[in-house]
Amino acid sequence: MNSVRERVLREIVTRLASAIAPTPVLRMPAVPVTREASPALLLFVDGDSITAHANHLVDRMLIVRLAVVARGADAFDVADRLLTAAHAAMLADPNLGGLAIAVREIDCEWEFDDADAGAVALPARYEIRYRTHAIDLTQTG
Repeated sequence: MNSVRERVLREIVTRLASAIAPTPVLRMPAVPVTREASPALLLFVDGDSITAHANHLVDRMLIVRLAVVARGADAFDVADRLLTAAHAAMLADPNLGGLAIAVREIDCEWEFDDADAGAVALPARYEIRYRTHAIDLTQTG
């Protein structure tokens, strides 16, 4: 069985993919998104830390970053619509089907690169709190 963290990330990808279809969701892409492949929603893990220990349970905080990449004259509109749908999907069930304790938005910032065909990257970060057993990362607590 996969770790709770991996199951959380897979659940996020599933929810995002259904919310923004047919726009692709790319998890931790190794190469930049090409002009032809945009718009796209990218999912990155910015960190996973331990916030508390209680007996045999460990409270954890996973930080994920979504980044919508869009290009062209309507790039801001496209990015905004996609991120709005992704945000709704992230917060629709803050327990992610029983895997998480809470999901919370942290921040969002605009980036614009006129040199790259008017590329817009709209990132938003979320904090996912979840709990595991201290000796078994596959078990929720």
